[in-house]
Amino acid sequence: MKRLVILGSSGSIGRNTLDVVSKYPDKFRVVGLAVKRNINLLLEQIEKFRPEIVGVYDEAAAEQLRRVCSGVRVVSGMEGLKEIAGFDNTDLVVSAIVGSQGLIPTYEAIIAGKDIALATKEVLVMAGKIIMKEASKRGVKIIPVDSEHSALFQCLEGRRIEDVDRLILTASGGPFLRKTKTELEKVTPDEALQHPTWDMGKKITIDSATLMNKGLEVIEAYWLFGIPVEKIDIVLHPQSIVHSMVRFIDGSIIAQMSVPDMRGPISYALSYPERLRDVIRPLNLSEIGELTFEEPDPERFPSIPLTYKALKTGGTMPCVLNTANEVAVNAFLNRDISFPEIVKVVSYTMERHDTGSGDSLEEILQAYEWAKGEAVKIIKEFQKAKE
Repeated sequence: MKRLVILGSSGSIGRNTLDVVSKYPDKFRVVGLAVKRNINLLLEQIEKFRPEIVGVYDEAAAEQLRRVCSGVRVVSGMEGLKEIAGFDNTDLVVSAIVGSQGLIPTYEAIIAGKDIALATKEVLVMAGKIIMKEASKRGVKIIPVDSEHSALFQCLEGRRIEDVDRLILTASGGPFLRKTKTELEKVTPDEALQHPTWDMGKKITIDSATLMNKGLEVIEAYWLFGIPVEKIDIVLHPQSIVHSMVRFIDGSIIAQMSVPDMRGPISYALSYPERLRDVIRPLNLSEIGELTFEEPDPERFPSIPLTYKALKTGGTMPCVLNTANEVAVNAFLNRDISFPEIVKVVSYTMERHDTGSGDSLEEILQAYEWAKGEAVKIIKEFQKAKE
């Protein structure tokens, strides 16, 4: 039986992970859960899965949980998340904390020698060099949960990396695939949150609308698979049936396909190298009818060339890209900036950054704090210019 800690159990990935676990009680046991502040849902999860330890990032919420919950150890704050990430009685840590807050707990889990089911792409975007080095040094397996990277992982399994010509990440295109640049100026947060295919949290959904999510996935793929950035492509695939593809040097392509359901890649990460039976609805291609592909337009979606630029620059620049994007997405959701200004905030923040080596976690965290402050300044500049 595999013992699991789930970091981010109240989010979309966390809830889907627990759904998979509940169907296979003979294969998995949940020993730890961690949330940001949603203790109502956490109480339900505690009742059902009986973990040994739970973590709540928000100190006030953690104290409230302690008053109403007995029989389980409650830890809090970042120190609490680090403790639960390195919990002794664990075989696999599911890293599903949205955004940059997932970096430190995931790093601690790797230091503790725990295998990682990685759903938080920002961990590798911010500190890929450090994370992969530590994982290699400690013999830690990092198994991707993102549908695109799980697809690549499955396509590459048992194959020689020197036979790979290109990695091809697919993107649905989000809700604004056919909108013009002028139309994009007027979109609202409510419209941007209406993803045509996937049910995700707010931040990831906005990233999908700007295609920043796909750019971040290019950086993640670079670190996971060791393929040069020049050999990682993006294609738009609105049906979201082909989750990614690998083209080999003989010209052939292997693709991984399934209905769009995150329980598929989650279950594979949990059970690897086995496969679980009856996890998702089987794919019927005759029902789908057609599969289409097209190149993304960098004029309408400038986030893509921006992420390639950050990766090629290297060092602390991908961390700055990611951090500025988080600040900008939050500002858009609060209606402080327009949809196109999300990427502008990221671009301007990158232009003002003196890139460091990114060789230490301390340097990464310093870049993170700098980028947060600088992005806020730029947003204020945008707002002042409109007055």
